[in-house]
Amino acid sequence: MEETPTNGRGRIAAAVLGATGAVGQRFIQLLDQHPWFEVVALTGSERATGQKYGETCHWVLPDQMPEWARGLPILPTLPVIEGVRVVFSALPSAIAQEAEPAYALSGAFVCSNASAFRMEPDVPLLLPEVNPDHTGLIHLQRRNRNWKGCIVTNPNCTITGLTITLKALQESFGVQQAFIVSMQAISGAGYPGVPSMDILGNVIPFVQDEEGKMEWEPRKILGVMGNGSLEFADLEITAHANRVPVAEGHLICLSARFSNPGRIEEVSQALANYRGPDVSRDLPSAPKPVICVKDEPDRPQPRLDVMNGKGMTTVVGRIRPDPLFDYKMVILSHNTIRGAAGASIYNAELLVKQGFINL
Repeated sequence: MEETPTNGRGRIAAAVLGATGAVGQRFIQLLDQHPWFEVVALTGSERATGQKYGETCHWVLPDQMPEWARGLPILPTLPVIEGVRVVFSALPSAIAQEAEPAYALSGAFVCSNASAFRMEPDVPLLLPEVNPDHTGLIHLQRRNRNWKGCIVTNPNCTITGLTITLKALQESFGVQQAFIVSMQAISGAGYPGVPSMDILGNVIPFVQDEEGKMEWEPRKILGVMGNGSLEFADLEITAHANRVPVAEGHLICLSARFSNPGRIEEVSQALANYRGPDVSRDLPSAPKPVICVKDEPDRPQPRLDVMNGKGMTTVVGRIRPDPLFDYKMVILSHNTIRGAAGASIYNAELLVKQGFINL
């Protein structure tokens, strides 16, 4: 395995692509003082190139911009930045389509929040507490594309908490069908997001391309590896997507039909006791707990519960019988932490733990 470039103090040198946007800022925030990675390069738009990050970035997060980030110059995304081994991508999908393969070809490990390569059969769509074995697709990807590095993606922010919940239910009861309705925070649209005249006091029952992703991506994530390839989960999903006037946190209302329905107490216990595979449990970004089950009749709520487990925990409540399916419940996850930047960082940590990247 090739020697991994570090910052000179034992941490792995990393770059954030698309660092000035809302997800890019989350990367900066979450990578501040990370024990394994140190950001040494940032990229942005042509307008921002050449300026210092602190001068050109309109910081929208409540915490202060880290001091180390302020003085870093904004570089162009291409040509490839030399001397970084891990690349965190917050790029728009159209730009990621060109830039991410260039970095993977150069030997970088691209942990991407973009949707450009999620559907590719040789690209892992990862949630470490669900499917860490899917990194086996990296070997196929390298053979197919002659890349020294690789691209690993995290799923759409809407279905992250949903899929973690489905995994816990699948293991105990076998999930056959799922009916889901999303209530998605405005931060999911990036910054500045949805115009205030459209969203204030309103619900928009349409989010571009979301329903297809919600119906397709969980089936890939919950699929089974075999002989170096992936067989999708035999699961039917139908979805409705809605944008609601909430700042952070996507809610999903789930109704599910099981192969072997248990008692309602067993459903709650299966969710609360879910721990995920051993390899994912002790990583720096691992959610503790993976799933938090709320017993109150009016929870979870974004305002009260979205930062559970530092924004990495999936929160489930209102578990009750469903007259058409078997059980129904409400799921909350932080869309820009667990569903975006935090997800990519967690994936990179998994690659280190599995030996793809030397620490």
